[in-house]
Amino acid sequence: MITLAFADGSVGSINYFVNGAAAFPKEPLEVFCGGRILQLDNFRRLRAYGWPGFRNLNLWRQDKGQRACAGAFVAAVTGGGAPPIPVDEILEVARCSVALAEAVRA
Repeated sequence: MITLAFADGSVGSINYFVNGAAAFPKEPLEVFCGGRILQLDNFRRLRAYGWPGFRNLNLWRQDKGQRACAGAFVAAVTGGGAPPIPVDEILEVARCSVALAEAVRA
């Protein structure tokens, strides 16, 4: 379990489990914000609670964004544009990953 504290005072937590049942949906994501909730289930079903007018979404296929991410990277490299993810954000994620790995070993 990783708990992240953000500059605006919000908190995020990441739980990674490897011992669950294979039939259980993978990669759930829940966002709690201002008394409302978005719940993404296996990148296929999006439910909203407390969002007036929002209709739940059900997709036939998963879309985790890998194809769009790779396409944006190729377009930036071949077109000379800005990277799809700013370099400072990539470096920050790398620093956090190394710090977490070192904390686990300690």
